[in-house]
Amino acid sequence: MSESSRHVLEDWCNRHGITEVECLVSDLTGILKGKIMPTGKYLRGGSTRLPDSIFIQTVTGGYPDDDDIRFWNPAELDMQLVPDPDSAYLVPWADDPTAQIIHDCFYMSGEPVELSPRQVLKHVLSLFAARGWRPIMAPELEFYLVKTNTDSDYPLEPPVGRSGRQESSRQSFSIDAVNEFDPLFEQMYDYCEAQELDIDTLTHEEGAGQMEVNFRHGDPLRLADQVVIFKRTLRETALRHGIYATFMAKPMANEPGSSMHLHQSLVDVDGNNLFAGEAGQPSQLFHHYIGGLQQYLPAAMPFFAPNVNSYRRLLPAEGAGSAPFNTEWGYDNRSVGLRVPVGAPAGTRVENRLAGADANPYLVMAASLACGYLGMLGQIEPRPPLTGFAGTVGHTLPDDIGPALNALSRCAPLADLLGERFTRSYLAVKRAEHTAYFRVISSWEREHLLLRV
Repeated sequence: MSESSRHVLEDWCNRHGITEVECLVSDLTGILKGKIMPTGKYLRGGSTRLPDSIFIQTVTGGYPDDDDIRFWNPAELDMQLVPDPDSAYLVPWADDPTAQIIHDCFYMSGEPVELSPRQVLKHVLSLFAARGWRPIMAPELEFYLVKTNTDSDYPLEPPVGRSGRQESSRQSFSIDAVNEFDPLFEQMYDYCEAQELDIDTLTHEEGAGQMEVNFRHGDPLRLADQVVIFKRTLRETALRHGIYATFMAKPMANEPGSSMHLHQSLVDVDGNNLFAGEAGQPSQLFHHYIGGLQQYLPAAMPFFAPNVNSYRRLLPAEGAGSAPFNTEWGYDNRSVGLRVPVGAPAGTRVENRLAGADANPYLVMAASLACGYLGMLGQIEPRPPLTGFAGTVGHTLPDDIGPALNALSRCAPLADLLGERFTRSYLAVKRAEHTAYFRVISSWEREHLLLRV
């Protein structure tokens, strides 16, 4: 690390009495990888290296069986982990004072590792910065609290709250339903405050045991860091209260899916909203951003719906609730994929509602920005805003991970912008996961085919 970063982190560690450091890197799935070492060794430049192969590892821990992968990644090169001093957080549940620090990845040559999701987002943000544009984002993250479940063949159930009873019906926005888990959420807020996470509101969503946490608007990179840390924090908090917290897109068959809605706007160097035009109307730049989202989001779906389970949330039947299945846009319309909330002109923004809670926040933000960027550069005009139910337009997004990966593989503009090597790597990993899933015989197949076909 640089001397300036070392001094900043040394002061921070001394101030908090840190005895141990967790060096964190997000892989393609959003799983945190890294090393743990004593603070003194870390600050003295202890070895913080990892192989770049962590970015071609599947969610099951395997690797793509792909000649193309071996061709461009034959050596499994070492990466140097370089800390971001602005992304140092306490681990408030640790017995001894511990830090968790998010790192960037560089090859020993000094080149950034283009396979790193955080680097992909930083690259996209640099394209905006070169034009004097600064994106502002605000994620909304849904999740379920569920009973502990150690048998993966057994369906998940809502947890038991303070009353000693399970939720048996949907209780959207119910305060009492949130209060059932007050001890858990009080500890969650304490942990978030200790980590200085920009958590805003907590609400009960549609599903039994389903909640949503909103983050305050801000810099995309910082917020992606915070979403990753929040997921870890909530899982840990839930375990300490004898239940699970899950960010699966569709954890229970008869309940709504969980999303990661992403509000986004664009400001100039003086902080003026570039999406706000004259006379209170959205600007031409705003319309081109929407046009880019409409044109490129279908090909970018593997970043918003990265797993087989993700597409269960996006089934047309779910559209009667709040899960979108096309890229129509409209004002104050929750049935569309791209919603423009009502508000003052200075707050003009678009809410991308496609991503599931299971998606990697770095890649969700990078892909959404990339689609909008291509729209602004190409001056793509959007379709007219939709005023009615988006279901009348039909399902225009890929309906499974296989077709979604094929669409991404055919989209050269996105690959060029996000990085060809990164895109090829991502496709290989997700195809390997899809193949692994297909090798599993489901209980549905045993139930309906075993003695009937």
